[in-house]
Amino acid sequence: MNDPDGYFGEQVAAAYDAETADMSTPEALGPVLDVLAGLAGDGRALEFGVGTGRIAAPLARRGVPVHGIDMSRAMVARIREKEGGEAVGVTVGDFATTRVEGSFSVVYLVFNTIMNLTTQDAQVECFRNAAAHLEPGGCFVIEVGVPGLRLLPPGQTTVPFDVRPDGWAYDVYDVATQAMSSNYVTVGADGRGTFRSIPFRYVWPAELDLMARIAGLRPRDRWEDWTGRPFTSESTRHVSVWERPA
Repeated sequence: MNDPDGYFGEQVAAAYDAETADMSTPEALGPVLDVLAGLAGDGRALEFGVGTGRIAAPLARRGVPVHGIDMSRAMVARIREKEGGEAVGVTVGDFATTRVEGSFSVVYLVFNTIMNLTTQDAQVECFRNAAAHLEPGGCFVIEVGVPGLRLLPPGQTTVPFDVRPDGWAYDVYDVATQAMSSNYVTVGADGRGTFRSIPFRYVWPAELDLMARIAGLRPRDRWEDWTGRPFTSESTRHVSVWERPA
């Protein structure tokens, strides 16, 4: 990947807010902000993979001091365009290892971003980095999907998740290595197609708990979603919270 912004360069950044508009409505954001603001309390919040500020800017509007880390300059350039974005501090770098000054009441990572770290070692370092930023009693929050391996019959590696007249998208799994990719085919008005593929490493809830333990964090909560619905064997995603002991 030659783009210094990684897989989230200018082309992706320019369309990102429009493509995630359904997750940016007041109704969708409300429960997310309620949880994060509640965990932040009177302290500060740090977002790993802050992107275009979809969460950070409205959280800052609630009065929470927010800082974000992201390697994509193209993505973070959009933060200042949002109401509240001018209050969000930004550091460009790899959120698995990049340190910023001060301590935080909550560190959070949403919308499957933990899977952008494509090795187990990098994911472990992410937990260690979160723990290093947390003040005693502070929390690390991750929102991520449960690997969809139950959708794979024997011999199949591919699961479509979006099929439209002008394009389609699908995930490809390698169950031996926990590597996967999300792949997007888009057909323009001229009939010409474009293809984009983003690599990930899927991760299980129990594996995340072990990473947290390695980093000195302990489990606090796990829900199906931001509204606090119970996490069950049928849940397709989870919001998990780990705490640094006081």
